[in-house]
Amino acid sequence: MFKHFDPTLMQFLRDLAANNNRDWFNAHKQDYEDKVRTPALAFIDAMEPWIRMVSPHYEASAKKVGGSLMRVYKDVRFSKDKLPFKTNVGIQFRHEVGKDVHAPGFYLHIEPQDIFLGVGTWHPDPLALKAIREHIVAKPGPYQDAIEHQPFSQIYELAGDSLIRPPKGYDANHILIDEIKRKDFIALCKLSEAELYEGDFCKLVASRFGRAQPFQKFICEALGLRF
Repeated sequence: MFKHFDPTLMQFLRDLAANNNRDWFNAHKQDYEDKVRTPALAFIDAMEPWIRMVSPHYEASAKKVGGSLMRVYKDVRFSKDKLPFKTNVGIQFRHEVGKDVHAPGFYLHIEPQDIFLGVGTWHPDPLALKAIREHIVAKPGPYQDAIEHQPFSQIYELAGDSLIRPPKGYDANHILIDEIKRKDFIALCKLSEAELYEGDFCKLVASRFGRAQPFQKFICEALGLRF
C-alpha cells in the first residue's frame, strides 16, 4: 500500500537531468520503471478515493499511458529545447470531461528544487478563457471570496500568464481587472522534498487540494461543468 515516495525517485530525476539522452535512458529504463513510474502509478491509485472526496467529478487514472501520469517523453517538434525527456514527474487529476492538460485539474509536480501542487486550468482555449472572465464579471464577489478565503490564500499563490492590457470589451476600471487579464487560472502550493517521504502523503495532498475547492468550483461553474 502506498504511503509516500522514496528518495530514489528524486535521485533518478537528478541523474536524468545530468544525462538527458536516449542512450542513457534506454540503459536505465528499468530504473525509471522501478523508481518513478511504478511508485507514481501506486500514488495515483491510492489517491482515487481521496480525489473523489474532494470532488466526485475529477478522476485518478493509474494507467501507464493516457491516464493521470504524464509522459516522460517530450514533444520537441516545435521547441527550441531538443532534450528528449522531461526531468520531472507530472500528475494531473483532471475533470471527467477533460481531454488534455488544459482541462480543469488538480496537479502534482515533482522536480529537483521545484515541488508543488497546482489547481485550476492552465492555458484554457479562447472560449473557456472568455467564459471564466465573463463569470468573474457576473459574480465578482464569489470569485474574490474563492481566492481570498484563508484556507486557500494561506498556502496557495495565484500564478500563470497575464495580459499587459485589459482584454477587449472589458472595463479597465473593473475592481478585478487584474484577475480578468489572466490567461491562466491556476494557483500553486509549494511542497518540501521532505514532505514527499514522510507520513501519509495522499492525505496531505488531499487536504491541500480540499482547500482549493471554492476556486475550482468557480472555474467549473464558469465552464458549465459539475463540481
